Amino acid sequence: MTYVVVEACIKCKYLDCVEVCPVDCFYEGENMLVIHPDECIDCGVCEPECPAEAIKADTEPGLEKWLELNAEYARKWPNITIKKDAPPDGKAFEGVEDKFAKYFSPNPGKGS
Repeated sequence: MTYVVVEACIKCKYLDCVEVCPVDCFYEGENMLVIHPDECIDCGVCEPECPAEAIKADTEPGLEKWLELNAEYARKWPNITIKKDAPPDGKAFEGVEDKFAKYFSPNPGKGS
């Protein structure tokens, strides 16, 4: 089992999870984070820290796409270990439907 970041993170990109991760397995894209599935130790401390509820256990049904996306972009994006400010308009994107199709960016973030 591992944890994955799902669509709810897109454009919200809160970084509370990064701060509590004991193994620094988060990677930063331009407008979302991902978890490296091979580095995650399944401790679960990140899940309750996410205000957007964007972190899920990969054992939940229907998350195969997100597990693949997390694995792919964790190889491409820089590691992030320090909490930064969330996007100023992040709250406006909470609960928005179909964010992947409308807003996902494959571009990397800045990392730590």
